[in-house]
Amino acid sequence: MNIKVAIAEDIDDIREGLHLIINSTDGYECNCICKNGHQAIEKIPVYKPDVVLMDINMPGINGVEAVRILKQQLPATQFMMCTVYEEDEHIFDSLKAGATGYILKKTQPGKLLEAITEIFNGGSPMSSTIARKVMVSFADNRVKQPIDDLTDREKEILNQLARGMQYKGIAAQLSLSVETVRTHIRNIYEKLQVHNKAAAIQKAYSN
Repeated sequence: MNIKVAIAEDIDDIREGLHLIINSTDGYECNCICKNGHQAIEKIPVYKPDVVLMDINMPGINGVEAVRILKQQLPATQFMMCTVYEEDEHIFDSLKAGATGYILKKTQPGKLLEAITEIFNGGSPMSSTIARKVMVSFADNRVKQPIDDLTDREKEILNQLARGMQYKGIAAQLSLSVETVRTHIRNIYEKLQVHNKAAAIQKAYSN
């Protein structure tokens, strides 16, 4: 079964490029392309995609507001912001609106497809640049609940996740087995009552 992807992007070349990458790769399909937020709100609920690549800076209704509206109608659909922006305001507004992934438009095609698959499978892909910004922004709030419920090792692993590291990299960095890292992450999710990386980071360090 193909992963159904919708695109909302106002720049013609970028929109057409994303459409071509997705439809020319086995396992993916895109039959819903939108030039602005208004089109996204009209067309995406009809198409019911698995994943939406959403630009932020579109005329009329911007991408953040479009996600906020669409997420209420399509709670099972995963929204990934695909944008040139790296400013904290856009990152956190997008996450609050319901996005579960945030990558930059300069991301290479192969990495883009990997991110689509990851978010479809329940992950929360973020570029390393974005992950670092999230970590830095939350760093001053570590003393607050509910992160106090985590052990020092769990906090350390959560910090590594926030920096964009994968399980194998965390295991190597902390001299642990991958399975031990997986167990710690399951415990983190259980203690924070979340189901993915982005939600864990946000709940642990948010005000």
